[in-house]
Amino acid sequence: MPEGPSVRKFHHLVSPFVGQQVVKTGGSSQKLNPASFQSLWLQDTQVHGKKLFLRFDPDEELGSLGNISLPESVEEGERKEEAQDQKQASGPSSQKISQQSSQSLELVAPSGESGVEHLRGDMPAGGAERWLQVSFGLFGSIWVNEFSRAKKANKRGDWRDPTPRLVLYFGGGGFLAFYNCQMSWSSSPVVRPTSDILSEKFDRGQALEALGQEQPVCYTLLDQRYFSGLGNIIKNEALYRAGIHPLSLGSLLSPQRLEALVDHVVQFSADWLQGKFQGRQQHTHIYQKEQCPEGHQLRREAFGPPGGFQRLTWWCPQCQPRLPPDEQAQVRLS
Repeated sequence: MPEGPSVRKFHHLVSPFVGQQVVKTGGSSQKLNPASFQSLWLQDTQVHGKKLFLRFDPDEELGSLGNISLPESVEEGERKEEAQDQKQASGPSSQKISQQSSQSLELVAPSGESGVEHLRGDMPAGGAERWLQVSFGLFGSIWVNEFSRAKKANKRGDWRDPTPRLVLYFGGGGFLAFYNCQMSWSSSPVVRPTSDILSEKFDRGQALEALGQEQPVCYTLLDQRYFSGLGNIIKNEALYRAGIHPLSLGSLLSPQRLEALVDHVVQFSADWLQGKFQGRQQHTHIYQKEQCPEGHQLRREAFGPPGGFQRLTWWCPQCQPRLPPDEQAQVRLS
């Protein structure tokens, strides 16, 4: 699942297309008609946590007016994002993209219809919702000036390339291909820097207060209200580096240990992002591993709040011991 650092990289790749007009479209999306983007101008991009926001306007000059949009309350159900992602667990589509035939990409060349008409027909009432919200779920990605290729054969032995849900060709000559993304229109981007783990405005105090709740810290870390952009990889790696058992109750951990956990969250995320820009793979200690760096056998189990989404969790019983509640309480008082 793309986490904060990956989405920041997607934002970096999309940004050079700002100020360009969509001249041709394609893709298999049923929810959003690819043709509705025809002739629109990409005017702005913003990123928050695991979500990317793209602003489109029917006129090149509208972007200079600023972000004129309807107010939008904080998205209800942001905590349900993981459950929505699970629906994509079947993986990328197996339909093949043909480089030799534009029909396989459902290309839509300019017709007599204007971009404004497409906008009105496929966007919410009033046409005020000019921000495209992109969520990446479990397998989402954005490719620039190239298409994704099959990495292995399917169960039937066929090598079929994934089909993009949306392809946008721009006047500058490049194109963007969106794979396995959940996309919808909104009136304004939902951006709260204080909860974004990669933002300079990340509120550590708010994060520490949330971690101090009487619930397992591995639940709280995935709560996007306080740790936007934090996913399963960061969760597992930060807990291991902090030496904290995933099911430790935050209310029974010392302030020093909670501070250390937040430090590892921020540092690991920043290192991962830097590595993406430098073209190097992020090194993990325990995620999807059999042993920890100390040579201890790891354990793996799905953890999550009652009735909520369960996420696979790796931990080392030796390096991350689960202390009895009375011992944890003594640590807190020391």
